[in-house]
Amino acid sequence: MIPTKDRVRMVATQVLSDDWYLLKKNTFDFLRRDGSWQRQSRETYDRGDGAVILLVNRAAQTVILTRQFRFPVFVNGHDGMLIEAAAGLLDNASPEQRIRAEAEEETGYFVQNVQKVFEAYMSPGSVTEKLHFFIGEYDASARVHHGGGLEEEGEDLEVLEMTLKEALQAIRQGTIVDAKTIMLLQFIALDPEWENAL
Repeated sequence: MIPTKDRVRMVATQVLSDDWYLLKKNTFDFLRRDGSWQRQSRETYDRGDGAVILLVNRAAQTVILTRQFRFPVFVNGHDGMLIEAAAGLLDNASPEQRIRAEAEEETGYFVQNVQKVFEAYMSPGSVTEKLHFFIGEYDASARVHHGGGLEEEGEDLEVLEMTLKEALQAIRQGTIVDAKTIMLLQFIALDPEWENAL
């Protein structure tokens, strides 16, 4: 089998936008399985890698989520207010270091017992970002402030606590439509420790 790096020949790269993040138009030749080379063009949006964490209280069988305004979702016909697990870009920090800080900024909870559970590309057809997925534990004593995010970054988050059963029902009802959040909630739902919560 030919390594993928030997099946791609870069022809040209053009920067389309370098404002919020980096948008490029890439032209390349790709070696198809039949042995022929095909010229292709793809745009890539590079915003760096990120991390996401679902805060769980196993004793109470609850989770912490946030609700915030997302403009791209708004212009696609949604009301724009998404329920999500705490997340953020790495900004040159390690995934665990960054997600601990992000969770505290957004939810107000100091995260205990952080566990990385998997990595995933969320929109590999156009976005370069890889997300690192975490589970972290919390209880009432871990709350250090009210959360809400950083005003200087335009964040204005509402912190929500709900049972796992309520969260899974919100997925079924279309109230939770954020992919990373759905993935983490379903990951927890498959955990035998949460069997009685369903």
